[in-house]
Amino acid sequence: MGSLALLHTSPVHVPVFDVLRDEDHPALELRHFVSEELLERARAEGPEAVADEVRAMLDRAVADGAVAVLCTCSTIGAVAEAARPGVPVLRVDRPMAAAAVAAGPRVVVLATVESTLGPTVALVEEEAARAGSPTAVRTLLAADAWDHFEAGDIDAYARAVASAADSVTDADAIVLAQASMTPAQHLTTTSVPVLSSPRPGLAAGAAAVGMVGAARGA
Repeated sequence: MGSLALLHTSPVHVPVFDVLRDEDHPALELRHFVSEELLERARAEGPEAVADEVRAMLDRAVADGAVAVLCTCSTIGAVAEAARPGVPVLRVDRPMAAAAVAAGPRVVVLATVESTLGPTVALVEEEAARAGSPTAVRTLLAADAWDHFEAGDIDAYARAVASAADSVTDADAIVLAQASMTPAQHLTTTSVPVLSSPRPGLAAGAAAVGMVGAARGA
């Protein structure tokens, strides 16, 4: 059937997506490609600065047998989508953005890295335009939380993200802009729906692999 390649900018995502695969798509073969430098450069110089490196990683994934690629980094998601390496390239956060738009017109994008805010807001607005739904997007940056992530304290990171989410009361959906923020989803107490990207994103990737397999007669 072919494999789904996952393009990560942190190794912490590898076991997360492996667990989701085991739970939801046990027959799906995943191949992980990790480059922390991509996010570091994208934060410093902008996502377009790493376009060539992203395309090179996608080409390696295709050469390694991938029939679809899922980019799990929101900051470089648009760059990955635009690369067109000859197989479907999906952003892990696109299904989440569509769900946020469907939830109502007031969407808050919560991030811990500033470079993620612009691409995620643009994605939500793109999905709103596609759905024909007027949507007002606000942003919230929990910058202090990222220090915990870089220190390897994922529990403290999740608590800090959850605390930021709980400060939001006047919205129809809260988007956790980075896959790394997902553990906070189950710690929040706000009545506003809190959406994360890994599970729906992986489902979209699995569907893409299945469609390619069907087209090839697999």
